Amino acid sequence: MAIIKRDPLEEMTMWEPFRGMEYLHREMNRLFERMVPGDGGNAARSLSFIPSAELEDTDNTLCLRLEVPGMDARDIDVEVTEDCVCIKGERKSESKTEEKGFVRSEFHYGRFERRIPLPAHVQADRAKAECRNGVLKLSLPKIEKEQRKTVKVSIN
Repeated sequence: MAIIKRDPLEEMTMWEPFRGMEYLHREMNRLFERMVPGDGGNAARSLSFIPSAELEDTDNTLCLRLEVPGMDARDIDVEVTEDCVCIKGERKSESKTEEKGFVRSEFHYGRFERRIPLPAHVQADRAKAECRNGVLKLSLPKIEKEQRKTVKVSIN
């Protein structure tokens, strides 16, 4: 039996304290890029809010409400397909007050896009929308069951 002695310096590795930080930084950037929609690489400009949504499923319609505070109907674009709603918009809000020689100015800018898959097929051409007091309301009539027939297609 032979005993092999190893050099203790061979087993030591150089500790680099910031290597882990670089890795963490890269991973956080990747995660952030996946969560925030970009606009051609300018992630800072695309940082904005994503409106909260509430979907109510009734017998004949789907009622979708979104919070869009400070936005007018002309700032919002709504597209409806049979099974999805896409809402795009741009928020432009500024306020400026002067009091006792001090000026306070606040602004909010940013674009958003939200796609909401629908739990039932709707008649896109009969969708109705209204925007009032910072709430966008969509009424989406469902496709009647007899219109959603399955057709068997023969294969040649």
